[in-house]
Amino acid sequence: MSLSLSANTSRGLAWPELIPGKLLKRYKRFLADVKLETGEIVTAHCPNTGSMKGCCEPGRPVYLSMHDNPKRKYKYTWELIAMPASLVGVNTLVPNRLVYKSIVQKRIPELSEYDIIAREVKISAHSRIDLMLTGRNGGHCYVEIKNCTLVTEGIAQFPDAVTSRGLKHITELEKLAEDGHRCMMFYFIQRMDARAFRPADHIDPGYSRGLRRAVKNGIEVLAYDVRIDMQGIELNQNIPYEL
Repeated sequence: MSLSLSANTSRGLAWPELIPGKLLKRYKRFLADVKLETGEIVTAHCPNTGSMKGCCEPGRPVYLSMHDNPKRKYKYTWELIAMPASLVGVNTLVPNRLVYKSIVQKRIPELSEYDIIAREVKISAHSRIDLMLTGRNGGHCYVEIKNCTLVTEGIAQFPDAVTSRGLKHITELEKLAEDGHRCMMFYFIQRMDARAFRPADHIDPGYSRGLRRAVKNGIEVLAYDVRIDMQGIELNQNIPYEL
């Protein structure tokens, strides 16, 4: 699946032409029915594997991109939803691409010491990690990026559904940390209305316990929110996390 963002801005990523509509329903995880302003009802691909808890309410304004590739079953892709306090990015392909670009441009101070970036690095027989950064001294930093769209009363939370895969990533980062590598969980908050981040104990207590254990064992946590509008999205600032 190709990323639906068609162009780069100097600091972030630009959306393709966006088509407004109203969300009727999201179903089967990857599908959403949307009523366009013309009155036409279309089925759009939803590029988000999470539950999207708190940001898939029927009746909300949404924005789609359209693709003419004849090989695509669904020509529309759901990109944004307008929530009361912020636009929210739906596309989970955005975080990895934007974090990568921001590291290259030295816009993430916590990761500015690294000059070489490898993506989708195999770390075990059955697992890959999103980024492996290498510094001038040869040291590695392994970064796993998680898309976060759930915000409750100003607190961004992850995950929005039970995730055994997410817990597995934490466990494997712990093993790498034991070998002396720098390891980091990067929570990409794809909206603008969070003042802090914390794990979602009420949704997946096992994941939360695993994250807290990993931090005690040397794993770092970094949470960034974004600036997002109808033109594009860019990384904004490091926000505090609470464990």
